[in-house]
Amino acid sequence: MNKGYTEGKNFAGITFSYLEAAKGEYENCRFTNCSFPNSNLSEFNFIECEFKNCDLSMAKVKGTGFKTVVFKNCKLLGIHFGDCNPFSLSFYFEDCLLNLSSFYKLKLKGTTFKNSNLEEVDFTATDLTGSTFENCDLAGAIFENSILEKADFQTAYNYSIDPSINRIKKAKFSMAGIIGLLAKHDIEIK
Repeated sequence: MNKGYTEGKNFAGITFSYLEAAKGEYENCRFTNCSFPNSNLSEFNFIECEFKNCDLSMAKVKGTGFKTVVFKNCKLLGIHFGDCNPFSLSFYFEDCLLNLSSFYKLKLKGTTFKNSNLEEVDFTATDLTGSTFENCDLAGAIFENSILEKADFQTAYNYSIDPSINRIKKAKFSMAGIIGLLAKHDIEIK
């Protein structure tokens, strides 16, 4: 099937079967109230697109390009973003459910996660330099060999980050969240 090119189109209430028939590259498109759970979005390219109130849970994204893509109020459960095409990868997440997803080894410098659930998300070896976690739940999120320099965790909560195995120079944390940096020591702070 030939890959198509679609620019500036608004898609509302579509399911994956519709999009599958038009596999290809989408630029400056908006997807609203669309449903793609368990879909194969591999090799698609999304450039400067916005997804609003969409469900992409468990979607396969091998080789998928996400360039300056905004997700608002979306379900993105269990997605292995580490399989994406890393070239020009750029995300913005607001009011999203990203639980059990993985960003393994990605370069996500300056990424914003706002008012989102990131429970048990894998950030192993991810470069999150200058990223913001505004009012995000990071319960069970994995940070190992991650670059968190200049990242902002001031309003994030439930995180556990081991400074001895992550680069956290100039990262910002609140006093209330300091326990998340000391969890491995099993100490009580009152």
